[in-house]
Amino acid sequence: MTTSVERPTAVVDEAVRGRPAPPLRGLVGWYSGYRQRGVEPCRHRGLPSPYLTLILTLDEPLTVAAHPGPHDAPGDYVTLLGGLHTTPAVIDVPGRQSGVQVALGPLGARALLGLPAGGLAGIDVHADDVLGADARDAQEKLREAADWPGRFRVVDTWLLGRLREADLPPEVCEAWRLLLASGGLLRVSALAEEVGWSERHLRNRFLAEIGLTPKAAARVVRFDVARRRLASRPTAPDLAGLAADHGYADQSHLDREFTALAGCSPSAWLAEEFRNIQAGHHPTGGGWGQQPESSEERQ
Repeated sequence: MTTSVERPTAVVDEAVRGRPAPPLRGLVGWYSGYRQRGVEPCRHRGLPSPYLTLILTLDEPLTVAAHPGPHDAPGDYVTLLGGLHTTPAVIDVPGRQSGVQVALGPLGARALLGLPAGGLAGIDVHADDVLGADARDAQEKLREAADWPGRFRVVDTWLLGRLREADLPPEVCEAWRLLLASGGLLRVSALAEEVGWSERHLRNRFLAEIGLTPKAAARVVRFDVARRRLASRPTAPDLAGLAADHGYADQSHLDREFTALAGCSPSAWLAEEFRNIQAGHHPTGGGWGQQPESSEERQ
């Protein structure tokens, strides 16, 4: 009698960064390619950030256990498009996942999606429901590409084909850039003064175009900068110093804000994501749109 021995699945844990084609820079921050095989099943938090989420999967759909929008039902996504949000998504990773995530700046939404980022605020949708059949076509071409540079070229070609002129209010664009440059520390009153609008008018136009109020956007930007610095020293976090350096009143304030935006404390997030941080799935350099390239990135 012959018995078969089941061989363990070889562990694959790839995280690769790519820069978009020059005409897309300023609209798209970067591409993140990821492939995991044979890793421990887990749940991953999709945290609030200053970028919309656009994902084209490769070998299996993305399983969303909980969306930022409480009324959105869990489900599987071959392509996913999500707006800015202030609560986390929860992703089930059953030991394997793969795809390319596009960090799409809200100022690029009209040019590449054909609608303002405000139209997607706080929700996740199947990308092909919004973008049409070409989103699924791009996903199928992505699967046919032989390597990460080839996959990033597929995304470049797709997005360049969607690129259109977009007329955004210059005051909203400047307000968004000022918020990013300040790390989320610029007060709304100062922001309104800088762009020459009243606070109320800025709030209304910003919310419609970006998807968050200036105050909420500042919270998200500040949280993201602090979270990236936290990931840069996962074995020796200095939470008190982190709070002081990023405009939080004290460590307790940092803990409260982190819990509100991430759904857990900074320490709990580090414990959950430590392996992903070590594997490079949480890049830690620079601010949004200003990430340094690694040797794995496409030039």
